[in-house]
Amino acid sequence: MTLRVAMWSGPRNISTAMMRSFENREDTAVVDEPLYAAYLSRTGVDHPGRDEVLASQPTGVLAALAALAAPAHHLPVQYEKHMAHHVLDEDDPAWTLGLRNVLLVREPREVVASYVRSRETCEPADIGLLQQERLLDAWTEHGVPPPVIDAGDFLRDPEGYLRWLCDWLGIGFTDRMLTWPPGPRDSDGAWAPYWYDAVQRSTGFEPWRPRETDLSPHDAAVAEAVRPAYERMFSMRVRIADST
Repeated sequence: MTLRVAMWSGPRNISTAMMRSFENREDTAVVDEPLYAAYLSRTGVDHPGRDEVLASQPTGVLAALAALAAPAHHLPVQYEKHMAHHVLDEDDPAWTLGLRNVLLVREPREVVASYVRSRETCEPADIGLLQQERLLDAWTEHGVPPPVIDAGDFLRDPEGYLRWLCDWLGIGFTDRMLTWPPGPRDSDGAWAPYWYDAVQRSTGFEPWRPRETDLSPHDAAVAEAVRPAYERMFSMRVRIADST
């Protein structure tokens, strides 16, 4: 029985570094944003590398979910890196109930500031926090509320949070999760050339540091529009000091 770990993030978070961390385990296969092509196909949104993404994955949700449920690997852990905004408002999230779901959140001004360096336009629906809150409500309604991990907290103590997460998942922590070789991976999505420069140069989690968040009036309004969702989830976050 494969343990399926679903890490639900928004863009410009530490989600790809987290995927690297799990991929460096010997018992884990990773899947990079399996619903991306379906999201682009259904919404018509123009993202960098759109044509390459559409050609690289199933563009139908059912086909993408079928591939996830029948992996080609035989490893005991499957780590799925998901972008929450790839699940649309009209989608039934029931298929996620059998997964070990985790929410990964980040301060919205930091997200928006990073996002607009790669894409000119930014709206509240692009950031993922509103969709994360909707998933949180769905899982809570079914009695399976997920842990919430804040990226700022995590980067202050990666080993502590990874140990906590592995314990919650019922798998052993390994020091291999803290460092990894630089460079691209075969598992990286077709969008990697547009979004993964920093993580492909990385060999581990960067220490937390304050980020520049000089936003235009429009982008500042986007960050404030999603702030209530962020603050609600932030208030529920895993705090290592409280869990030891």
